[in-house]
Amino acid sequence: MSNISTVLIKSKDKALTLSASSALSELDGYRLIFCEDDNSAKSRLDEVNVDLILYDVDEDDFGPDNALARSRLSHTACWHIVICEKNEMSCGAQLCEDTASYLYLAKPVQEQQIRIVVKRALEHAELSRRHRILSRELKLSLDDEIFNDEEGGSVQGGVSRFERLVYASPKMAEVVAEAKVAASTGMPVLIRGETGTGKELLARAIHFNSDRVNSPMHSQNCGGVSDDALYSELFGHMRGAFPGAIADRLGLFRAADGGTVFLDEVSEVSPHFQVALLRFLQEGEVKPLGSDKTLYSNVRIIAASNRSIEEMVEKGSFRRDLYYRLRGFQLELPPLRDRTDDIPVLTQFFVEKYAGVVGRRVLGVTSDVLKRLEYYPFPGNVRELESEVQRMVAVAEQGGYVALRHLSEKIARTPIENGEDAAFVPSGVTLKDKVEHLEQVVLTKALEAFHWNQSKVAEELGLSRVGLANKIKRYGLRKG
Repeated sequence: MSNISTVLIKSKDKALTLSASSALSELDGYRLIFCEDDNSAKSRLDEVNVDLILYDVDEDDFGPDNALARSRLSHTACWHIVICEKNEMSCGAQLCEDTASYLYLAKPVQEQQIRIVVKRALEHAELSRRHRILSRELKLSLDDEIFNDEEGGSVQGGVSRFERLVYASPKMAEVVAEAKVAASTGMPVLIRGETGTGKELLARAIHFNSDRVNSPMHSQNCGGVSDDALYSELFGHMRGAFPGAIADRLGLFRAADGGTVFLDEVSEVSPHFQVALLRFLQEGEVKPLGSDKTLYSNVRIIAASNRSIEEMVEKGSFRRDLYYRLRGFQLELPPLRDRTDDIPVLTQFFVEKYAGVVGRRVLGVTSDVLKRLEYYPFPGNVRELESEVQRMVAVAEQGGYVALRHLSEKIARTPIENGEDAAFVPSGVTLKDKVEHLEQVVLTKALEAFHWNQSKVAEELGLSRVGLANKIKRYGLRKG
């Protein structure tokens, strides 16, 4: 396999997890995520892009909202294999039938058996994915007046994923490339971006691509929380440490030992609490409230802020030494208005997600809707786009398209420039961003004009063929 396939194994059976670990090695292209119960499996499905589930059935797993039943609607590309005890084969077969699983196996399951069925299931999953894409391509070609030759997630489209992050723009590709480097280290990460840009999704993607993947990740929002409450949440407390402390509390730093803690809105912590956080980053020391005993925890910190901590440091409201400790890697998530290339692929992703959740068959999104979405500034960023698509899917007709009449009024009123008459204004914040956007537009138009004859395009633009090829790769340009 050329790509890594993520297999989620839900089981408390140590013999089964050991067999799966031996059968599905990283060298063969597998990444394994282990969950002991159904609730943790559902949580992981919302955090990680899972290709296949090996689901060991417990007696409590036959409800209508188990992980397999939920993933059938909300994670349609994920395939399932049910595993059960020999004396429960009828129940396993029923669960397999109810959740449209690939097959079911009776324990004990041998390593070679796991290796073969997982490989076959993933092969069928890939064939199914290509069939869906080609079917959509055919449908789009039949409805070309509606779609105006928009690719809409076609097989030529440069859609990429980093766990639950979906993107197509060069800007996001750069961020993800740096995030993957950060994931391979144990260093702290500081993520900056506006509200709704996906900071926690990026943090979880980093965790699940690090060597801490099978250790816990916990999150804490630091905004609007008092020092005592935040200290108790992170460092824990002893019974009787303060009025209302009726039991010991472990604290997230100890609960996530060996894993990751995500601190959102870290810029909001007080100067007093910054000292405690710095001490933890330096020494790994955890001293619960009401305790004289100092404990230690090995936790990676990923912090996020929608404010510039660097500016806060210059103003004296944030400790410089803590800032340098947090920013082992510093990642900047651009707002959605500065990466409009991502809007079509995100829209398609959310359509498929919410169509599955509500059990509604939606064929696609018209080009008029996509154009309105691309021109709307989205102050709430990706979170606002997701909410809009969720609403559109809910009101769209069964077996129909998402059309202009399904848009909310504020987006439907968005003015659309005439592309031929309006003056072109490159997008981006810095001059470098604007120049790169302009270069991308010029390259795209030249490639289209010469029908992707790269020799003629290179000659026309005064480039070498190698230079042109490098730019095409850099901007992720694809032949339509």
